[in-house]
Amino acid sequence: MTHALDIQQVTRSFGRTAAVDNVSFQVPENSIVGLLGRNGAGKTTLMSMLAGQDRPDTGTVTVLGDKVFERANTLSGISYVRDNQRYPDNYMLHHVLRIAPAFKPNWSRELADELVDGFRIPAKTKITKMSRGQLSSVAIVLSLASRAPITLLDEPYLGLDVTGRALFHRVLLDDYQTHPRTIVLSTHLIEESAALLDRVVIMDKGRIVVDDETENARDGAFVASGQTDAVGRLLVNHRILETHTVGALASVTAAGTLDDTLRQSARVAGVQLARASLQELVSAYGVNESTSETKEKVRA
Repeated sequence: MTHALDIQQVTRSFGRTAAVDNVSFQVPENSIVGLLGRNGAGKTTLMSMLAGQDRPDTGTVTVLGDKVFERANTLSGISYVRDNQRYPDNYMLHHVLRIAPAFKPNWSRELADELVDGFRIPAKTKITKMSRGQLSSVAIVLSLASRAPITLLDEPYLGLDVTGRALFHRVLLDDYQTHPRTIVLSTHLIEESAALLDRVVIMDKGRIVVDDETENARDGAFVASGQTDAVGRLLVNHRILETHTVGALASVTAAGTLDDTLRQSARVAGVQLARASLQELVSAYGVNESTSETKEKVRA
């Protein structure tokens, strides 16, 4: 298998805080990968290093078989527009669309026009005066129309309504089928994006906690719901990831797979079992340490 991205033992610290802490993973060529986790998990710092806009303190970041930092040939194959991308004060949409092809050799004017029309991006409004959703639309146009071998999308949906998000999903998938490339997508709207993702990389506190194909990742956790004491007895030998309680009822996300023995024990105990959704999985791995007392309570 050819890897488009190869991250090995990467650490990036700011002061005493390790935003990315000894991270290693690989991304297959021509795949769509979800980089998921809570705010502050280290996702944007990692993307900045993948884009060559930052460099690790230790470890290596290899993109398309080459180191990325200050490598012009490699950088030309990467599209990364940050969620807080800044533009010159006087820039309008036509300025951006005129300049982009000079930096992106695979630029598609037809795809850019389709997205501009679909998002209804105003032509006569300065970009600095655009709404949050319009700014996201401009970023999506630049990202997708570049058809770059490596496309990094950091929170592309911010401010978009449901129609805009549906347009983004449709165009991304359609164009990916005809022009395959490696896409890394970071988003908090996880369930809306789950169907797009071949793989997921879940980060928490600067570390990788899950790195697997999407379906395999979901098979690694489940949700048990019922009377708190019954759920606690059922999961006494399982690793508890997250717990929600309402009165005498509990809903617990636990690590592990659902097998026939567990299902039978749950039926006897009156506990309902379900495979964890991707949203539940990300939430469970990002639980604050302050919930540890509740976790212990459900075990009792």
